[in-house]
Amino acid sequence: MYAKLIFRNAKRSVKDYLIYIVTMTICVTLFYSFLSISSSYYKPDIGREYDFTLLSDGMKMAICAITLLLLFLIRFVNHYMLRRKQREFAVQSIMGMEQKTIGRLFFAETFVMGMISIAIGIFCGVFCSQFITAMLLHSYGKEFQLSWTLFPDTVLLTIGFFVLSFLVVGLFNTHTIRKTKIIDMLAADRANDPSLKKSRFIVIMTILFELFAVWMCVTGIQKVWFYYDSRFALPVQIMFWGNIIFPAVTLIWSAWWLIRRKKLGFPKLIFVLLVCSVLNALTAASVPSLINQYSLPLGAGTVNQYLLFVLVDLIFFICALIYLASSFIIAWKEKSPEHRYKGENLFFFGQLISKLHTTSKTMTLISVTLVLVVFMFVAAPILVGWASGYLDIRSMYDVQISSKYNNVYDEENLPRDKYEIVTDFLMEHGIETDHDCTFSIYLPNKDDFHNRVKYDFPVAAISLSDYNTIREMLGYEPIFLSENEFTTQWQSIATEEERNDFLGKHSSIMTDAGELILSKQPYYTEAIGETVYNSYTNVLYVFPDRVCEKLLPVMQNRYITTSENISYESARVLEQAFLDKYPEIADTGVSYVIRLSTLQINSTKANNFVLQAAMLYGAIVLMVICLTVLSLQQLLDAGKYKYRFSVLQKMGVEEQQIGKLVLKQLSVWFGLPILVAVMVSTIVIAYFIQTVSAEISAYIGFGTLMLQIGITTGILVLLLICYFISTWILFRRSIHS
Repeated sequence: MYAKLIFRNAKRSVKDYLIYIVTMTICVTLFYSFLSISSSYYKPDIGREYDFTLLSDGMKMAICAITLLLLFLIRFVNHYMLRRKQREFAVQSIMGMEQKTIGRLFFAETFVMGMISIAIGIFCGVFCSQFITAMLLHSYGKEFQLSWTLFPDTVLLTIGFFVLSFLVVGLFNTHTIRKTKIIDMLAADRANDPSLKKSRFIVIMTILFELFAVWMCVTGIQKVWFYYDSRFALPVQIMFWGNIIFPAVTLIWSAWWLIRRKKLGFPKLIFVLLVCSVLNALTAASVPSLINQYSLPLGAGTVNQYLLFVLVDLIFFICALIYLASSFIIAWKEKSPEHRYKGENLFFFGQLISKLHTTSKTMTLISVTLVLVVFMFVAAPILVGWASGYLDIRSMYDVQISSKYNNVYDEENLPRDKYEIVTDFLMEHGIETDHDCTFSIYLPNKDDFHNRVKYDFPVAAISLSDYNTIREMLGYEPIFLSENEFTTQWQSIATEEERNDFLGKHSSIMTDAGELILSKQPYYTEAIGETVYNSYTNVLYVFPDRVCEKLLPVMQNRYITTSENISYESARVLEQAFLDKYPEIADTGVSYVIRLSTLQINSTKANNFVLQAAMLYGAIVLMVICLTVLSLQQLLDAGKYKYRFSVLQKMGVEEQQIGKLVLKQLSVWFGLPILVAVMVSTIVIAYFIQTVSAEISAYIGFGTLMLQIGITTGILVLLLICYFISTWILFRRSIHS
């Protein structure tokens, strides 16, 4: 009998379970599609030079961490269904059914709906996993072919996780039903909103903001000596003055409000603090930029400290803006009576003010989360593109050996080795080489070796013949220099401003072999790897061979390209053999590094894919959580709105007008946190892009970045439209049922 009742109720309540089924299906789809990458049955054809174990293990850890968010979502959606059916539970209880039996029936009902969601989700996950596979193979430069495969272990893990989650949540629901009074169930949809009062959340956030203002002010005062140092430019002085003055204004205004709080009112305090948070954020955000531009010696941790200040300022800005939204509506309503009494506006304003007063905390958390979501969507391709572009420079040669003299202070300890162990290994394993270049890096002046300062290394030089050999290895044309000329080689990360400034100051240089003048072709920017440059420098001199013969060689490098890619296993063996003979820091103080393109590419591509997949997965899950919360909070109040809208109907308001009223209410409810999030995230992303603009220009390209941002925007808008339309349809159905 109970089984028939369960299925009958489930069939009858399908429309009520629409949001539940859709949300759970999305969760299962995402979980299965991303987890399928870590399946033991998943064996993509990525070539013998790659090891898939690293990627598989990384995906498992990323998914496990993000999946914890799904537990919250499952609990929240089940809570929605519990609230929605309380009146039905009360009727069943009055008819003589025990509440523990009602709880079990509800558990069975939600479990059936959950199993339907699992089945649909796994089916959709099989299709969605093709997109994940395509993204994976694209990152490894392999062709993608459709392969509709169901992975048994992934299916079992997916079913196991969600069934266990449903069981745990179901037990909580059953316990809640048993403890709830019948009278409370009957009146659940008629309960009034809590009495309007000042939000404790905004008070707590205000106190925290004030504490950070004190910290920011003290930090600025500790660096007061910058204000009186004429060596620093005016923007630097303004920056530090702002980091004292604006936090001080914040504290002074708060003290003044405490003295005259009865007259000024709490909203005025929050409004001024809102303005102060913007000013504080601007000055704090300028610190990292000016540190890089003017090389300010502010000490370790200063950048992270001021970025924390920016984060706190933005969070308070969001909180204050949402809190003040109700005050803005009240002020506008009071000053515009012609709009207040127009049509159903009085009812509309009452609804909005009531909800904003009682849900400011929720709205703030949603806005902050949406900012994080947008940032993750945009940052993922930037970080991955940055790492991929950087990989092209790190892995330009199949075997790349370099040395550093950072900890060497005696000339006799400088490296002179030819690294014959690599030659022997390649011959032993039958690996043929196309190019092999062993070369030295020189200091223009020997005194630079003995008088160097930590972290202030001089620009080093390479001989013209070795430079042309490297260019030949990479397919570049050779260059030519006169006996008394030099030119420069630059890393792609260097800006044009940096390059022009350097060349303007070094039109001629003095070396131990005499003076050299800058060539008519003063610089080259083709990528030749990063290990040829001296530590902490982006430029390399190119000198004639006869000049280099008289200079002090301080580094010994070797670059090799092979006819075929070195297998992953062979690369691991060679790396270990090299490290056994040449430790990272030898007894002489020389540091040795070997880079094998096989290992570099394998590790970087795996980490890039895990990073991108984890950030996209996390962003989508967080986005779904935010939209689900926004949607279900409206649908949870549908019972109260049903009574209120029925009063409007009795007063003669037409059905069409009620529909417009519902649309306006939902638009504000969805639009306010999203609008705030878009505004703040735009600022955050613009600052982030400006900070890494050189990396974007060198490794990604702004055209590609804009395309990725456009795709991100499309995904967010699509999800928003789907949830908004679903909420609107269910909301109208609820108030008319």
